[in-house]
Amino acid sequence: MRLMKVASLAAVAAMSVVAACGPGGGGSSSAPAAQGASSGQISIVGSSTVFPFATAVAEQFAQGGQFQTPKVESTGTGGGIAVFCRGNEAGSPDIVTASRQMKASEFDDCAANNVGGIIEIKVGFDGIVIANAKGGATMDITKDQLVQALAAEVPQGGAFVANPFKKWNEIDPSLPDLEIDVQGPPPTSGTRDAFNELALEAGGRLIPELAALRETDEDAFKARATKIREDGVWKNGQENDNLIVQALSRSPNQYGVFGFSFYEENMDRVQAAKIAGVLPTFESIADGSYPVSRSLFIYVKADRIGKTPGLKEYALAFLSDAAAGAQGYLRGRGMVPLPAAELTAQRALVEAGTVMTRPAK
Repeated sequence: MRLMKVASLAAVAAMSVVAACGPGGGGSSSAPAAQGASSGQISIVGSSTVFPFATAVAEQFAQGGQFQTPKVESTGTGGGIAVFCRGNEAGSPDIVTASRQMKASEFDDCAANNVGGIIEIKVGFDGIVIANAKGGATMDITKDQLVQALAAEVPQGGAFVANPFKKWNEIDPSLPDLEIDVQGPPPTSGTRDAFNELALEAGGRLIPELAALRETDEDAFKARATKIREDGVWKNGQENDNLIVQALSRSPNQYGVFGFSFYEENMDRVQAAKIAGVLPTFESIADGSYPVSRSLFIYVKADRIGKTPGLKEYALAFLSDAAAGAQGYLRGRGMVPLPAAELTAQRALVEAGTVMTRPAK
């Protein structure tokens, strides 16, 4: 299971501090990123969601014997991008993994620190799951109901008021007769960013008062839709989604928000809620019918290609049919693969060294 895998990788990483000083040192870690990757070793930081996939590719890549094992660290998307953009000196990360697209402000930070020429590579899809302990109350919830449950303020009587809902069934009688209790990713997480955009902003557009606000003030709309209540109903978990999964087994009435890959690895312990009648599955995420789906990315410093041994080869290994194809080993670890034509297009970007332009937002 993924939980055991990540734990064992963290142990290996602890030893790799010593091992990396000798020939062929490498490893993976879920500890905070360090700036000291050894010379000639690919350094990767970023998303906890993409971490297991990047690690699996690193392990397979190293078996070729031509390059050192890449060093992979789980820092969260936001934290990883911050480290990636901090500078371009030797020892800084070559790659950042992300469970959302890089923001315009982050792109600007990179440029300000002379980190220019970034290749944006989409590697697959993931869904954001709302789940609880196996055997608990099942739930079929809509995105606008999620906003009513989690937003700090909701519209009532012509005004926005502090969220009064204590139980799910106060929002809709079809929802469970349980206190609203949700643990989710912290604000620094790419999963949180994606949940805000795909669930809360999308849900807000379905609520007439918020939709009207969006027509006049987009920023105010986003702030209202995504500001999560602070009265104890929502609890910020840690960057590692596995810790949220573990917490659900101790709190059977609590729901958790995390990536599909972590759900897929723990289906013996947790059950997913339906979103607007659709369960998260490989098929529903790949075809877009699951309402809270997202793309996964890696970002590569283009000017490191040819300087950091194996950097281009690692990126292409990530996009190989053996890894990211329809029957690739990353599907077995929970990543939903890209369509074949899109996978081929992403490989072409790497081969050509095509760098991204500044994101729109």
